[in-house]
Amino acid sequence: MARLTHDNLLRARSLVALYPQERSALIPVLHVLQEQDGYLSPDGIEHVAELLDLTPAEVRGTASFYDMFHLEPVGKYLVAVCTNVACMLEGAYELLEHMEESLGVHPGGTTEDGAFTLEDAECLALCANGPCVTVNWRYFGDMTPARWDSLAADLRAGRLDDEVPPHGTLCRVRRAVGLMAGAGAPADGVGGDGAGGNGAKNATLDDHGRPVELGTSRTTPAVNSSLRATPPRGPQEGGHHEGGDEEDGR
Repeated sequence: MARLTHDNLLRARSLVALYPQERSALIPVLHVLQEQDGYLSPDGIEHVAELLDLTPAEVRGTASFYDMFHLEPVGKYLVAVCTNVACMLEGAYELLEHMEESLGVHPGGTTEDGAFTLEDAECLALCANGPCVTVNWRYFGDMTPARWDSLAADLRAGRLDDEVPPHGTLCRVRRAVGLMAGAGAPADGVGGDGAGGNGAKNATLDDHGRPVELGTSRTTPAVNSSLRATPPRGPQEGGHHEGGDEEDGR
């Protein structure tokens, strides 16, 4: 897929309407494009440029500045391993080496089946639960080689689809309220649900109208699932903390 689909074009236009200048919506609209295709394709970048009255070079220049945007295809699951000092002291490099061996790729590579892309990341802001791994920006703390193997198996089998959406889905909750630029009242239909100022009743739906829970510890059940076959760390290893409070990518 290349250009924005009809539904995603409507989403993009609703985002543009929130800003006094069209170009100010560039980053939110790029997230819509990346959610659609998993990365920013050349044709998609050109479409966004047309929508915002920019050149493709301007769009690409902005996208290439931010490492959350990908200009080449990546796997269904983008797995980042923190190797900064707090995680390093807890065995992050040993974990990364194990993950390289188990997946058969080095950081920056994608598995042959297209399931995983591996990244070596700087601080992921879950220092109390190192080593930390994120999967499509969802946190998994206190990771060990055995726990990774269990987590990878759960992901491959689709057992965590409700917890970890495919790469590109930054937020699964549709925006149901908001003001269009220059408007004095909530705009009907902003976000695609016609909620207007009474959008709270629909605020827990995704862009396909499916219910989504808003708890900020969405990955906690996923972490528990990946730990079922592995005993928790003993006191001498620092204990296990679920780390759900750190998750804001719903």
